[in-house]
Amino acid sequence: MAMVAVTAVVEIIVVDGGGSRGDGGMVGTYLHDKQIKAAMGIKITSQGLEHAIAGTGLYVVNPDDDLEDVKEATMEDMRSVMSRIDKSGEGVCVQASTLGSLEALLEFLKTPEVNIPVSGISIGPVHKKDVMKANVMLEKTREYATILAFDVKVTPEARELADELGVKIFIADIIYHLFDQFKAYIDNIKEEKKREAADEAVFPCVLKILPNCIFNKKDPIVLGVDILEGIAKVGTPICIPSREFIDIGRIASIENNHKPVDYAKKGQKVAIKIVGSNSEEHQKMYGRHFEIDDELVSHVSRRSIDILKTNYRDDLNMEEWRLVVKLKNLFKIQ
Repeated sequence: MAMVAVTAVVEIIVVDGGGSRGDGGMVGTYLHDKQIKAAMGIKITSQGLEHAIAGTGLYVVNPDDDLEDVKEATMEDMRSVMSRIDKSGEGVCVQASTLGSLEALLEFLKTPEVNIPVSGISIGPVHKKDVMKANVMLEKTREYATILAFDVKVTPEARELADELGVKIFIADIIYHLFDQFKAYIDNIKEEKKREAADEAVFPCVLKILPNCIFNKKDPIVLGVDILEGIAKVGTPICIPSREFIDIGRIASIENNHKPVDYAKKGQKVAIKIVGSNSEEHQKMYGRHFEIDDELVSHVSRRSIDILKTNYRDDLNMEEWRLVVKLKNLFKIQ
């Protein structure tokens, strides 16, 4: 039985000029045509074409051409694509069927409205090696351990490995659908992180005690207050800066017009119940440890501020962030 050498085949469209069999740079055998012209769709078979990248240009090297200049021209498209990779090394991996599709996806991802960093690119089906590349992000930024696969297939082996490692693969043949899937995934992760950090997140607030609204003086302390600045939330630790920063407990509940609410914002007048979380706070009493002229302030810390920055940045407006800075200085936090 005779052994037949099998070479790779590529399909191309001639967009400019033409070529003939034997032209430099056009290595291979034509089945029917000795010459090609613009707008023809053809197949070329040759050694080494298995490394060809879909969407890149194929150039004819004429006798008078400088081979190095032609090589430079062929690499220009790839350099343009590679320049989109985030220099920090953090970002999603993107995969597309052709170079043109990849460029379109990268252009979309870098727009200010989208702004998704890219750490790696590839063309063609998603294989196990692509999953391993994306897996590196699990140790850096979990949400970026993701492959955005645009108009390509995912091999069963790659899908199985991704499920095993925790790498997410999103597939779509429309760029906007790909973005919608990824955004929904990111939003879910953000909400999950918020829930995990909720007990340590301290929102900034400054409260003024309302006259004739002292409903209970000692644990639980129940007062009517005016929200002078910021956001008062259930769970917020409260202290009295004017009384050597004594802690009096955490806000256990808030009522607005006799209805329970989770938070109250600047300008609202509400009733709050403050419950001590340790023996010292249980002893704190209105009229003995603080008076009506003492402002109640949320007790922020370096840790709580960092949590706000990481997980709740969009939940505070500029005025509320300025209050965070003000309280940071008040508590002498570095």
